Amino acid sequence: MSRRHAAEKREVLPDAKYSDRVLTKFMNNLMLDGKKSVAERIVYGALERVEDKTKRAPVEVFHEALENIKPSVEVRSRRVGGATYQVPVEVRVERREALAIRWLIKASRTRNENTMEERLASELMDAVNSRGSAVKKREDTHKMAEANKAFSHYRW
Repeated sequence: MSRRHAAEKREVLPDAKYSDRVLTKFMNNLMLDGKKSVAERIVYGALERVEDKTKRAPVEVFHEALENIKPSVEVRSRRVGGATYQVPVEVRVERREALAIRWLIKASRTRNENTMEERLASELMDAVNSRGSAVKKREDTHKMAEANKAFSHYRW
């Protein structure tokens, strides 16, 4: 890692259909082997399925699902005098979003439906209703931070 300065954040362009930057970040994370058109087809297909089921704006549902997944605290390892402590720290806004996107994709990939489009749509529906593996991951993260609250004075 360079010691001179941190890498500057690249600004992603909004997606073609809904003009949403977060949706573009989501597609870029979902993409495998540089196949962006495949990722776009999966995301747009899943959003259409969500719209059919909920009769609401799909981007609104997507953002609500992400809000339900975003963690507010997490634990980070900190070595103090030979011992390693799990210290709870607040999560920065950009990292919250990145974690939520990552957890949603991982949870979707582990589901049992036939196509990725179906899996993603189901996981989004579950996240909106505050259930599903992605939301469980956030709950587990919060529980871990709560359990280690005693070490919060080691925060740096």
